[in-house]
Amino acid sequence: MKRTPLAAISAICALMCLAGATGNVAAADLNKIQATLASQKFVDLTHSFGPDTPHWKGFGEETVTTLYSIAKDGFKVQQFTHVGQWGTHIDPPAHFHEGLRTVDEIPLSEMLMPLVVLDVHAKVARDPDYTLTLADVAAWEKRHGRIPAHAFVAMRTDWSKRWPDDAAMQNRDAAGHAHYPGWSMDVLKLLYEHRKITASGHETTDTDPGFATDKDDYSLERYILGLNHYQIEMLADLDQVPESGALVLVSWPKPLGGTGFPARVIAIVPR
Repeated sequence: MKRTPLAAISAICALMCLAGATGNVAAADLNKIQATLASQKFVDLTHSFGPDTPHWKGFGEETVTTLYSIAKDGFKVQQFTHVGQWGTHIDPPAHFHEGLRTVDEIPLSEMLMPLVVLDVHAKVARDPDYTLTLADVAAWEKRHGRIPAHAFVAMRTDWSKRWPDDAAMQNRDAAGHAHYPGWSMDVLKLLYEHRKITASGHETTDTDPGFATDKDDYSLERYILGLNHYQIEMLADLDQVPESGALVLVSWPKPLGGTGFPARVIAIVPR
């Protein structure tokens, strides 16, 4: 029987979960998984970053220095200087909490997950201060079924279309107050404590909405990281992936004791 791409990816998810539980996957099964994944569509959910990258208000600009050049030295080496939370990046638990996991301590098993996209971009277009509601999650589950355990849940707002205009990302009014969307505590508690997701991500510079960060209120981000989970900020191109049925691969370098670093996020979408 020929499987549809969506069914094949669902089967892969099930096989990966079984492998995690039992530790038993034959080489032939892994080869089948690789062949299936390679035939799907890959979507980069990562922004390219540079000195003009939008960033949190307390950070300085990136600098790039050429230390060696091909013309002079026969090879080129650049030095990049920027904070860990730069561009599309990972926030590990240690970003807000002493003693919790750093970037290098997050296991590889938490880097490949089912992708769930909560699409509220139309609501955000009408209200830039919009925050996710339990009704948004209920509507998703009515269409697609219960959010799977160990998923990566992304909030689609299409805010990434404002990239790389930092002023547009912050969307400040005449009084200087930021207006951009964010999560809500009710939704995060449902996802992490009851649906048992692995991680979450968004297109904005912060987990918390602009009206909260204006007052230096980062309680939503603090909550996620306090559970010893990680999050990804400043995702791109969520409009190119389905609400359900895709996988996401999240990766980053391994700085010892790192409290943040640029990440590469790739969705694997059924053709």
